[in-house]
Amino acid sequence: MAGQIPRQFIDELLARTDIVELIDQRVPLKKAGRNYAACCPFHSEKSPSFTVSPDKQFYHCFGCGAHGNAISFMMEFEQLEFVEAIEELAQLHHLDVPREQGAAKARPAAHADDYTLMQQAAAFYQQQLIQHPDAQKVRQYIAKRGLSEKTVADFAIGYAPDGWDNLLKQLSPVNNRTLRDQLVELRLINRNDNGREYDFFRDRLMFPIRDKRGRVIAFGGRVLGDGTPKYLNSPESRLFHKGRELYGLFEARQQPGHLEQVLVVEGYMDVVALAEHDIRFAVACLGTATTSDHMHTLFRYTPKVVCCYDGDRAGRDAAWRALQNALPQLKDGVELNFVFLPDGEDPDTLVQKEGKDAFLQRIAAATPLNQYFFEHLIQEFDPATDAGKSALSVKAAELIKQIPSEFYRDSLSDKLANLLGKPRERTKAAVKRAPNRITPATMKITPMRRAIGLLLQYPHLVKVMPDAPELADADIPGINLLLAIQQRLQQEPGLTTAQLLEQWRDLPEHSILMTLAAWEHQIEPEQLSQEFIDTFYFIEDQYLQKQLDELALRAKLNQLSKAEWHKYNLLLQALKSKKPKLAT
Repeated sequence: MAGQIPRQFIDELLARTDIVELIDQRVPLKKAGRNYAACCPFHSEKSPSFTVSPDKQFYHCFGCGAHGNAISFMMEFEQLEFVEAIEELAQLHHLDVPREQGAAKARPAAHADDYTLMQQAAAFYQQQLIQHPDAQKVRQYIAKRGLSEKTVADFAIGYAPDGWDNLLKQLSPVNNRTLRDQLVELRLINRNDNGREYDFFRDRLMFPIRDKRGRVIAFGGRVLGDGTPKYLNSPESRLFHKGRELYGLFEARQQPGHLEQVLVVEGYMDVVALAEHDIRFAVACLGTATTSDHMHTLFRYTPKVVCCYDGDRAGRDAAWRALQNALPQLKDGVELNFVFLPDGEDPDTLVQKEGKDAFLQRIAAATPLNQYFFEHLIQEFDPATDAGKSALSVKAAELIKQIPSEFYRDSLSDKLANLLGKPRERTKAAVKRAPNRITPATMKITPMRRAIGLLLQYPHLVKVMPDAPELADADIPGINLLLAIQQRLQQEPGLTTAQLLEQWRDLPEHSILMTLAAWEHQIEPEQLSQEFIDTFYFIEDQYLQKQLDELALRAKLNQLSKAEWHKYNLLLQALKSKKPKLAT
């Protein structure tokens, strides 16, 4: 995906973007020596551990380990895909994102015209709700469901008329094969085995599904009669991934003030009905269970998530799946609760029966995660028996380990200990969370990592780095990466740390480079050059010594050729002439 945007443009975009200014507009920063600091936007903390370096154009949190450049920050903070982050930064600088030649043939994951077509489809459906001969019937149905014109307009609700190809004729009045292929790829139209093309949605009330930026990426359609299925969502496409998107999130974020809580419901009709009663913080999953990606997104925008499900077995099973998927996203400062509705009710019907205030009281009285966690496990494992206790202990510990928040782990561990009658220390030891990634604090800094880290953080060191082409074929872990960074800096003088990182984004080395960019080396500025040179020569000497040892062994066996004897003597002289170097 990244290759379809010219590398030169990405470098230029990073050069134009001041990461301090970018982050300060979203997270207020304070000067802290050469850098800037703030409380981390990616986890809850009381004292600042999030730093931004204007020199490196790089951010790093010493608390949770988050780090990266301006593009990484936009992806994480705004929950954007890579191309979306590039587009957002380009828009800030009033730049158009260019595409390399041939990109159209390869069809990028989010083609520029895709969103235009989706918006045109949404506008067509809205127009049909007003102008189509059946519009009166549809508007009567909407009124019967208790929706006002304002709510219909806020959610851009429309109507897909009955008929074979109404939308197809609107978007492709002439038989443009390329355009029609695109409409098929976007799942706006279908094509059968005979090549016949027809609208995907017909005679349905239409709910545009918007992404976090407000762009239409898919549709949900509700049948108006007795047809099946009652609800139909767009199939997945290059724009729409149902496991990551939430209906109503964009609309909820348009409300003034901070989004204090989000209510997760099961259908888009529930979201709209609640909005009609001025409960404008509901979202719905789209034909899937609440995923870990959903929870990650929600906790980016609000500290409190309430999952609302039917009180029957299916609803409680859905709630348990949501809880399990939420565990890896439970950081300090967030809250997850559950509401179970009376049998036969859903948010749409219930809010109309009892009104806004009564429904809000249900949300306020929601079951906390800690309580529901054990309510569910006790139904599965009987703590009154030894076998039940054993199984409960294993299952609960397995789940609790997934939680990054120490507060939640301790709280659940204490409850588990009380339930099992075990000492708290033993229970807490069983659920201790293992580190799930290498961080600068836990990473072993080898001489090679030291050299790569210093060159990455201080690209100007390339000026003092010796050329050693013979090392390119050396069997030294990491040498090719070190030499590749040197080559990039020689080809493009002036690259920053942020720009270097971007050149490896989609490659396996990117993770270790990100970690090394955040490494705190404790080397004084005036000693950087000498430290880097010493480290490089240490690596080179190790390689030469290894070659010398191999030749010396063969010399004892009289197995060296004349050329190898010559190389052996040269290596001896070279190593003797070098002063001892220290790299630890």
